[in-house]
Amino acid sequence: MTIDTLATEASAIESELPQHWPFRVSVVIPAFNEGPRVAGVIQAVRDQLPEAEIIVVDDASADDTSARAAAAGAKVIRRPHNVGNGAGVRTGVREATGDVVIVIDADGQHNPADIPRLLRRLDQYDMVIATRPDRDSHENLVRWFGNSVLNSLGSYLSGFGMKDLTSGFRAMRRDVMLEFIHLLPNQFGWPMTSAMAFAKAGYHIKFEPVTMQKRQEIGRASCRERV
Repeated sequence: MTIDTLATEASAIESELPQHWPFRVSVVIPAFNEGPRVAGVIQAVRDQLPEAEIIVVDDASADDTSARAAAAGAKVIRRPHNVGNGAGVRTGVREATGDVVIVIDADGQHNPADIPRLLRRLDQYDMVIATRPDRDSHENLVRWFGNSVLNSLGSYLSGFGMKDLTSGFRAMRRDVMLEFIHLLPNQFGWPMTSAMAFAKAGYHIKFEPVTMQKRQEIGRASCRERV
């Protein structure tokens, strides 16, 4: 085995190891009836960010979401009433202690292995949004069309080219997010609202293409609408 081969293999191994970031990271996971999935998501996040604070905001689930999240090592905030995904994000961001907040869904749609790609962009940007790269990456044609309309509207209103505004998988500077936290709706419009607020205030947004999974169907009937 040559020296070059050893160097290549060492580089590949190093790229798979968790990275240390020059800022503290909090991960907020809003969840509603995600008991079968939430522990796996937490573990996958922990694999990428061993030192991160992980906060699960349980929106009054009827199943064992809170218990499984706690058993997986997350800090759990349980709401007494079901309020909505956006409200969960607001609660998590306020509770977070990190300089940077990552929001990721509890349903397995987002791949935590993409987290480092988002964090690397924060040297130049204030918000990095994981973006579905093409129509095939969306759940179906109807959702793709609806998202396309929202992207066009957002681009027109902000004067900035918007992509995949409904994606809730993103990394952002917590101090900036706190400026707009009161604007976020309780339901699923928070991703578009936050991106528009950042853009209109002159903060920098990066849309980072990733491959997202199709939503898992276990227990989907118990969950409320998703955009």
